[in-house]
Amino acid sequence: MKNRLLWIPFLLLVFGSCSQKPLEQQEVLAVDSEVETSGNHIQLSSVDEARDFYSWSSDRIPMVSAHRGGPYPGFPENAIETFANVVKYTPTIIELDVAMTKDGVLVLMHDDKLDRTTTGRGLVSNSTYPEIQELFLKDEDGNITDFKVPTLEEALIWSKGKALLTVDIKQSVPYEKIVEAVRSTESEAHAALITYSIASAKKLHYMAPELMLSVTIRNMEEIERFEEAGIPWTRVIAFTGVAERPQEFNKALHEKGVFTILGVLGNLDGRAIARGDQLYASFVQKGADILATDRPIEAAAAIKTLAPSTSSKSKYFKK
Repeated sequence: MKNRLLWIPFLLLVFGSCSQKPLEQQEVLAVDSEVETSGNHIQLSSVDEARDFYSWSSDRIPMVSAHRGGPYPGFPENAIETFANVVKYTPTIIELDVAMTKDGVLVLMHDDKLDRTTTGRGLVSNSTYPEIQELFLKDEDGNITDFKVPTLEEALIWSKGKALLTVDIKQSVPYEKIVEAVRSTESEAHAALITYSIASAKKLHYMAPELMLSVTIRNMEEIERFEEAGIPWTRVIAFTGVAERPQEFNKALHEKGVFTILGVLGNLDGRAIARGDQLYASFVQKGADILATDRPIEAAAAIKTLAPSTSSKSKYFKK
């Protein structure tokens, strides 16, 4: 792919300022997809380290989770090149989506159909992997890039020593295939699996008790229901939904040693654009530990100054 210019707030990342300009007005050179990322890596070498990293402590380092990998102009969703672009600017958790081709290959794709994000048409499940490899990914504006649809295996291997992953599993994908891919690539330390119900969490925990799970927990009743499921809190990251939660609720999860992920994607991201990116900092100050966002670079810049000067988690962040 030709080098592209992205308007990214480099000076804000350096000095930690919370005031932001619109992305198209910001100026810095985007990472070339051929260049190895460096400077903002998260490295977990074992499941024990993963549990320690996600075990809440008052000196935790607030982070962003890049929704669908953090697409920006020229960088399409669910592409490894897009992941690398975001990691150039901030340590991050990469949220990605997994679908399955007609011939059983796990690929990164959010939609059931190929039409919106690729140069192809039709259902992913009706296409073979060789057919999908003939396609090119499109960015959010519909511009065709030089990037191909990656496999889950490729993403798992790429992320080692660079970023953490949360894996969103499409309904047509058997859990067994996901667990097999994580284990075969020895990615247990840095790949957490997303679930949307207590029943799904129980099933995945039974299949792979060593893995971290992202579980939707939005209120005190759901905390109680989760406790009845018998899954240890040490295996859980709590996704608290896409609306800001009371500080007392976040505190209740923290008292159980659990990180909270607030989904600011959509409405809350829009509010930050309208009111100023300092809004992201207010979410963290009220108890959100991870912000799942469509604007990971801007959100990371806004919360940068909230990181403690020293932290027990610092050992996992590598320059």
